[in-house]
Amino acid sequence: MMTQKKIPIWMERTEQLLGSEKVRKLIDSHVLIAGMGGVGSMAAESLVRAGVGELTIVDSDVIQASNINRQVPALQSTIGKTKTSIMEERLKSINPELIVHTHEFYINEETMEGLLSVPYDHVVDAIDTLAPKIFFIEKVRKLGMKLASSMGSAGKLDPSQIKIDDFSKSYNCKLAYLLRKKLRLLGITSGFRVVFSTEMVDKSLILPAENERNKKSTLGTIPYIPSIFGNMLASIVVEDITSV
Repeated sequence: MMTQKKIPIWMERTEQLLGSEKVRKLIDSHVLIAGMGGVGSMAAESLVRAGVGELTIVDSDVIQASNINRQVPALQSTIGKTKTSIMEERLKSINPELIVHTHEFYINEETMEGLLSVPYDHVVDAIDTLAPKIFFIEKVRKLGMKLASSMGSAGKLDPSQIKIDDFSKSYNCKLAYLLRKKLRLLGITSGFRVVFSTEMVDKSLILPAENERNKKSTLGTIPYIPSIFGNMLASIVVEDITSV
């Protein structure tokens, strides 16, 4: 009979809360996270600290000074480095036994084929641009994979208005509205949970995008909102994996 791997001491508080059986499920799980911005990087860190044993992270960007106010890998010392490389180093410093797969590519038809050939236990969508987000959600859902997706966190200030619900029940979010409109044409209207805020965005604060690939406009951000989004996405994943 195979001996069960010992749960590391740094996870004793998690084991106390969840129990050893659920912790072992997390250790044995493999999660894909697309996007290592303010939301995705926090989701990744929370999942690793919760005990997820294998992570695949995807992001094509390098760290810019404008990322420092909200993104886990963004420091003055990491400007110009790839987000995935900094996150890999950080996550392994949390859990040296963690298995991390990094991909520094843009989401498209060519890259998605290999990426989604792996049987992940859960998928997290933290992509912040519309076209690749639509494409990613469509492919993940049509493969029947479990998905947790982030709606728009920019331009929001009130943490009390952040919610988790089925995609079909999201409201007061421009990104969610556009996604529902586009995904409906692809036959996707519900069936996965999202994190969204019901807080209305002050339109006077929307500025034209400068030096931002595939973005026409930008919104201001405050560090705690995308962090809460990321942690709530992590909570969905942990709940789903441990309830099986």
